[in-house]
Amino acid sequence: MAAQAIYVTDLQHIDWQEMKSTLAADAFDNGRTPEQLQASFENSYATVIAYINAQIVGTARVLSDGVCNAYIVDVWTLTQYRRRGIATAMMQLLLAKLEGQHVYLFTDDAIEFYEKLGFEAQPTGLGTVVGQWLGNNSDR
Repeated sequence: MAAQAIYVTDLQHIDWQEMKSTLAADAFDNGRTPEQLQASFENSYATVIAYINAQIVGTARVLSDGVCNAYIVDVWTLTQYRRRGIATAMMQLLLAKLEGQHVYLFTDDAIEFYEKLGFEAQPTGLGTVVGQWLGNNSDR
Protein backbone atom coordinates (compact mmCIF):
# COMPACT_ATOMS: atom_id res chain seq x y z
CA MET A 1 0.00 0.00 0.00
CA ALA A 2 1.36 3.42 -0.97
CA ALA A 3 2.02 5.97 1.74
CA GLN A 4 -0.68 8.58 2.21
CA ALA A 5 0.07 12.26 1.92
CA ILE A 6 -0.09 14.46 5.00
CA TYR A 7 -1.22 18.05 4.47
CA VAL A 8 0.25 20.81 6.63
CA THR A 9 -1.35 24.25 6.67
CA ASP A 10 1.02 25.95 9.10
CA LEU A 11 4.62 26.89 8.34
CA GLN A 12 6.25 26.19 11.71
CA HIS A 13 8.54 23.32 10.73
CA ILE A 14 9.23 23.86 7.05
CA ASP A 15 12.76 23.19 5.79
CA TRP A 16 12.98 25.98 3.21
CA GLN A 17 16.30 24.75 1.83
CA GLU A 18 14.74 21.31 1.26
CA MET A 19 11.79 22.95 -0.49
CA LYS A 20 14.13 24.98 -2.72
CA SER A 21 16.21 21.91 -3.60
CA THR A 22 13.17 19.75 -4.29
CA LEU A 23 11.52 22.39 -6.49
CA ALA A 24 14.77 22.91 -8.42
CA ALA A 25 15.29 19.18 -8.94
CA ASP A 26 11.72 18.87 -10.28
CA ALA A 27 12.06 21.87 -12.67
CA PHE A 28 9.60 24.06 -10.70
CA ASP A 29 12.12 26.61 -9.47
CA ASN A 30 11.51 30.24 -10.40
CA GLY A 31 14.73 31.50 -8.86
CA ARG A 32 13.61 32.34 -5.32
CA THR A 33 16.15 31.73 -2.59
CA PRO A 34 15.07 29.66 0.42
CA GLU A 35 14.56 32.95 2.29
CA GLN A 36 12.40 34.35 -0.52
CA LEU A 37 10.36 31.13 -0.59
CA GLN A 38 9.79 31.47 3.14
CA ALA A 39 8.73 35.12 2.79
CA SER A 40 6.40 34.23 -0.12
CA PHE A 41 4.64 31.54 1.89
CA GLU A 42 4.57 33.50 5.15
CA ASN A 43 2.99 36.50 3.39
CA SER A 44 0.20 34.34 1.95
CA TYR A 45 -3.42 34.23 3.08
CA ALA A 46 -3.37 30.42 3.27
CA THR A 47 -0.85 27.70 2.46
CA VAL A 48 -0.69 23.94 2.22
CA ILE A 49 2.34 21.70 1.92
CA ALA A 50 2.01 17.98 1.22
CA TYR A 51 4.41 15.40 2.61
CA ILE A 52 4.90 11.71 2.04
CA ASN A 53 7.33 9.97 4.39
CA ALA A 54 8.57 13.38 5.62
CA GLN A 55 9.46 14.48 2.05
CA ILE A 56 7.86 17.59 0.53
CA VAL A 57 5.80 16.39 -2.44
CA GLY A 58 3.42 19.30 -3.00
CA THR A 59 2.80 22.98 -2.39
CA ALA A 60 0.02 25.49 -2.96
CA ARG A 61 -0.76 28.90 -1.57
CA VAL A 62 -3.29 31.68 -1.97
CA LEU A 63 -3.05 35.45 -1.86
CA SER A 64 -6.30 37.10 -0.80
CA ASP A 65 -7.84 40.26 0.59
CA GLY A 66 -10.07 38.00 2.67
CA VAL A 67 -13.21 39.60 1.23
CA CYS A 68 -13.72 39.20 -2.49
CA ASN A 69 -10.50 38.47 -4.42
CA ALA A 70 -8.01 35.64 -4.23
CA TYR A 71 -5.18 34.39 -6.41
CA ILE A 72 -3.82 30.84 -6.19
CA VAL A 73 -0.10 30.37 -6.88
CA ASP A 74 2.71 27.84 -6.52
CA VAL A 75 0.54 24.77 -7.09
CA TRP A 76 3.03 21.96 -7.56
CA THR A 77 3.22 18.21 -7.05
CA LEU A 78 6.49 16.28 -7.28
CA THR A 79 6.50 14.57 -10.68
CA GLN A 80 6.51 10.97 -9.41
CA TYR A 81 3.48 11.68 -7.17
CA ARG A 82 1.25 13.34 -9.77
CA ARG A 83 -2.21 11.96 -10.60
CA ARG A 84 -2.68 10.62 -7.06
CA GLY A 85 -5.04 13.33 -5.80
CA ILE A 86 -2.43 15.40 -3.95
CA ALA A 87 -2.99 18.62 -5.91
CA THR A 88 -6.76 18.11 -5.74
CA ALA A 89 -6.60 17.79 -1.94
CA MET A 90 -4.38 20.87 -1.64
CA MET A 91 -6.71 22.91 -3.86
CA GLN A 92 -9.78 21.79 -1.89
CA LEU A 93 -8.11 22.83 1.37
CA LEU A 94 -7.38 26.28 -0.05
CA LEU A 95 -10.75 26.76 -1.75
CA ALA A 96 -12.56 25.91 1.49
CA LYS A 97 -11.03 29.08 2.98
CA LEU A 98 -12.22 31.33 0.13
CA GLU A 99 -16.02 31.23 0.34
CA GLY A 100 -17.62 34.08 -1.61
CA GLN A 101 -14.38 35.20 -3.24
CA HIS A 102 -13.47 35.43 -6.92
CA VAL A 103 -10.54 33.03 -7.19
CA TYR A 104 -8.09 33.40 -10.06
CA LEU A 105 -5.02 31.47 -11.07
CA PHE A 106 -2.62 31.49 -13.98
CA THR A 107 -1.38 28.33 -15.63
CA ASP A 108 -0.03 27.33 -18.99
CA ASP A 109 -0.57 23.63 -18.34
CA ALA A 110 -2.93 21.36 -16.42
CA ILE A 111 -5.96 23.23 -17.78
CA GLU A 112 -8.22 20.16 -17.55
CA PHE A 113 -7.21 19.62 -13.91
CA TYR A 114 -8.38 23.11 -12.93
CA GLU A 115 -11.53 22.86 -15.03
CA LYS A 116 -12.50 19.74 -13.05
CA LEU A 117 -12.25 21.90 -9.92
CA GLY A 118 -14.71 24.43 -11.38
CA PHE A 119 -12.33 26.96 -12.89
CA GLU A 120 -13.23 28.52 -16.24
CA ALA A 121 -10.90 30.15 -18.74
CA GLN A 122 -10.83 33.93 -18.49
CA PRO A 123 -8.84 34.97 -21.54
CA THR A 124 -7.77 38.48 -20.54
CA GLY A 125 -4.88 38.77 -18.19
CA LEU A 126 -2.02 41.21 -18.02
CA GLY A 127 1.16 41.35 -15.99
CA THR A 128 4.34 43.28 -15.43
CA VAL A 129 7.45 43.02 -13.31
CA VAL A 130 8.22 46.21 -11.39
CA GLY A 131 11.96 46.78 -11.23
CA GLN A 132 14.17 43.70 -11.30
CA TRP A 133 12.60 40.20 -11.05
CA LEU A 134 13.21 38.84 -7.54
CA GLY A 135 15.16 41.97 -6.63
CA ASN A 136 16.42 42.50 -3.12
CA ASN A 137 13.33 42.87 -0.93
CA SER A 138 15.14 42.62 2.41
CA ASP A 139 14.23 46.17 3.41
CA ARG A 140 10.48 45.48 3.40
